[in-house]
This record gives sequence, C-alpha cells and structure tokens, in this order.
Amino acid sequence: MKKPIVTLLLGAAFLTACGSGGSPAPPSATPAPSSSDQGSIAWAACTDLVGADGRPATPGPGIECAKLPVPLDYAEPDGEKIDLALIRVKATGERLGSLVFNFGGPGASGVDTLATASAAFAKLGTRYDLVSFDPRGVDRSAGVRCGDTMGKLLAAGHGADQDKLATEFAAACEKDSGKVLPHVGTVNAAKDLDQMRVALGDDKLNYLGFSYGTHLGAVYATHFPKNVGRFVLDSAFDPTVTFEERAVIQAGGFDAAFEAFAADCVAQSCEIGASPANVEKNVLDLLEQLKTKPIKVSERELTYGLAQHAVITPLYAKQSWPVLEQSVAAARKGDGTMLLALADAYTGRRADGTYNTSMSSLMAINCADNSERPTAADVERMDAKIRKIFPILSVDGSFPACAHWPVPGDDEAKRIDATGSAPIVVVGGKGDPATPYEWATELTDQLKTGILVTYEGEGHGAYLSGSQCVMGLVDAYLLDAELPGTGATCPA
Repeated sequence: MKKPIVTLLLGAAFLTACGSGGSPAPPSATPAPSSSDQGSIAWAACTDLVGADGRPATPGPGIECAKLPVPLDYAEPDGEKIDLALIRVKATGERLGSLVFNFGGPGASGVDTLATASAAFAKLGTRYDLVSFDPRGVDRSAGVRCGDTMGKLLAAGHGADQDKLATEFAAACEKDSGKVLPHVGTVNAAKDLDQMRVALGDDKLNYLGFSYGTHLGAVYATHFPKNVGRFVLDSAFDPTVTFEERAVIQAGGFDAAFEAFAADCVAQSCEIGASPANVEKNVLDLLEQLKTKPIKVSERELTYGLAQHAVITPLYAKQSWPVLEQSVAAARKGDGTMLLALADAYTGRRADGTYNTSMSSLMAINCADNSERPTAADVERMDAKIRKIFPILSVDGSFPACAHWPVPGDDEAKRIDATGSAPIVVVGGKGDPATPYEWATELTDQLKTGILVTYEGEGHGAYLSGSQCVMGLVDAYLLDAELPGTGATCPA
C-alpha cells in the first residue's frame, strides 16, 4: 500500500497506555443529504480499476469514480486544466462528510488502492464517504510517463551504465510528460486537495494519510490551516532532512526490521539460516551472486536490483515476514519466481508487462520537492554509510537521483507550520523501517498543532498493523472527535 521515501533503484534517498482527551469542534453531522448537496462532482461507474495483482479489477458495491479538473499551473488558475481521477465508497450510515485518503508513495494510485482496500476501513465507512485519488503526476491524473525506460532501468543488471540509462530516462520523461513535470510537487497537490474539498461539498477537509500521505497532509495544513477538519497522519515523514540523512536514517530502520525478522525466523526453525547473523549472511550472499549470475524466470531475469526491492518489500509488515523467508529460500535453490513477483508488486509492473507510473511519479514528485541535486560523489559517500549500517540497501553503482532531471526543484514543501489548525493526530511506530519513529516526533513539533500517538510494534503503517489500540484511538477521533490523551501509547 505504501512505498518508502528511499528509492533503491535511483541510488539516493527520498522519499514512510491508550487514552483520549478533549474534543475539537466536530464537523456537522447531518442526515444523508441528496447527491446535489454533496458537492459538484459527477460520480459514475469505475471502468479502469487495476487490482493488487496488476490485472483489471471489477469495482465492488458502492464504489464510484469521477474526474475533477484543476489548474495545471496555479499561477494561471484560469489557464490549462488537468483532470484528477477520484474514487468514492459511499457511506453506509448517517453521513458526517467525506474522508480523503492518501496511501503514500509519492506515486501510489489512491484510486486502485482504495478500490482494493476499502474493507479495511469499513468502520470509518459507516459515517464517511471514503474518497481517494491519483495525485497530479500519478497514473490517471496526468501521470508522469517516460516511454519504456523504467522497464530498462529495472531490468538492468549490476554493472550497467546507470548514468547513461538515467540520462535516457530523464529525456524520455521530458518528452512524454514535460508539460506536467514543473507542476507535480506536493504544494500543488495540497492545493488540489482544497479543490477536492470544495467539490465534495465539505466545509473542512477530513483526511487520513499514510507515509508520504503524512507529508501531503502536513503541507495542506500549512497552507490551509483553517480548512483542517479531523486529520490523522500515520507513519510520519520529516521533510526537513537531506537526501543523505534520509538514506542513513532509513537504513537504520530497515536494519532493525531485518534483525527482528531474522530473530523471529530463527525462533521458528528458519529455512534460510540457523542464527540471525547467518540469515543476513545468506541473503547478502544471494544478492552478491545475482550481481554476476541473475536467475532466469521464464523469459525474464531476477537481477540484483530487482532482488533488493523484493527483499525490502516484506519488511514493511510483520505479517509478510514468512513470505520473505519462503522467497529467499526458493531463490537460493535457483527459483526466483517469488522474489520477482515481490519486485513487480513494488515497482508497479502489470500483468501485461507494462508499468504503472508509480516509480516515475515518485521520481518526478521527489525531484520537484527538493532543490538538492546529489552528485556521484554524494552517492558514493552515502553508500559508504549505508554499507556500514545495512548493506542489503547498498546503492553501489547507481546514479545520483535527480542529477539529470529536466526541471529544477524547490524547497517550499519542506516548510511545515499548521498554526491555527484543528488538532492533528500523528501516529509513529517504534518498529517502522521506512518512516522511523523520530520523524513522527519531529513532524508533531513542526505542525505546532500535532498530537503524537506512539505504537510500540513493528511495521510501516500502525493503523493497519492489527493494533486494536491504534485503530481505536484513530477511529474515536475521526468518528467522534475524541482526541488521544497526551503521551498516548499503544503496545505491540
């Protein structure tokens, strides 16, 4: 559901006791209004959903889609428009309004994610229309497309001319999506959120953001503090750290997650090692072998870079740890099918061999949100630090992210200050590998109106971790405007 702020392929970091306290003024609770009272969006049947397996999907009951035109360039609000793709799951009970989701990335399709994951939010769906969208530059919303170069980058084996591939990739992005590239940053996406709020007919924006979605929510609250309704930011991202700082911090987070996985694996008769240290050695040995001898999988190959993506993916949730054990065990026996499937899921490869825009959109949005342009020397220095912490994440041989990007970035999205907003609940997990707990504490401070909830367990995304405590606190705020108490903590 969520991607890390680190982009392994591109060789530089980017970017994801229970109690209650007082209550802010809640949004108006009214009987379910007619569709004309719920905003100006023309909802209709969804026609192009894609499932988690990369195949076309059929929408479930109560699911509708729509398009919302917004300015391509907010400096020219009456100029050219682009369409944002929206999805809605209608409230099943007395309606409070809309609850808008961003599931992370940047670059994840909120349309496809909500369509496949709406059951996980069924309780919230009793009172809210559940709404999500493809942010600008993503998939159906003027998605950043770069020819077939993403597939080439992902398939390239260790030792390939990454700089040449990167140059071709950037040129293809400019050729296919040059019009939208200067306008895909998070500040513009936040302005889109306010356009959505108005079109949905809501006085305040109610919002649940995960991973990168916490950054988008924080930027929205900075620019539109008076329009903040009930906001929850889960797996918080700190936008103030540099690329290198992010990479080093996340390397520590994934190292801790891998150690926890390895210890758990050994405690249950691990197939890939007799001790935690042995598990890590065997995984590193497998990756090293793939540098020179990729594993054939039908007409494709499991390369070193793809295997890196695959190994990292199950570390996002403890529930996925058995998949990592099974996949590595099979690959050590010469069968790379499971690892390749994990890599495909991470990189957005569809069943027909094409890719969605998740990886190219991630690159475009991150480069738009930063003025930094790391050099090859910067990446080499960063990689030396990562190797000492968690060598599985080594970016050796990769090109500097954003180095060849055709448009400049800026740092406006790094400024966070929601002074004057309603309280914003920030959830941070102590065992989160992609958006470490310290980022949750930092974002809470930056917001000025943040209230921190600490989850003591593993995984990226505390609300969907299985913690009834976290879910209870979040639901109580979103449904009943009951704020978590100061220092609220949920056990693993």
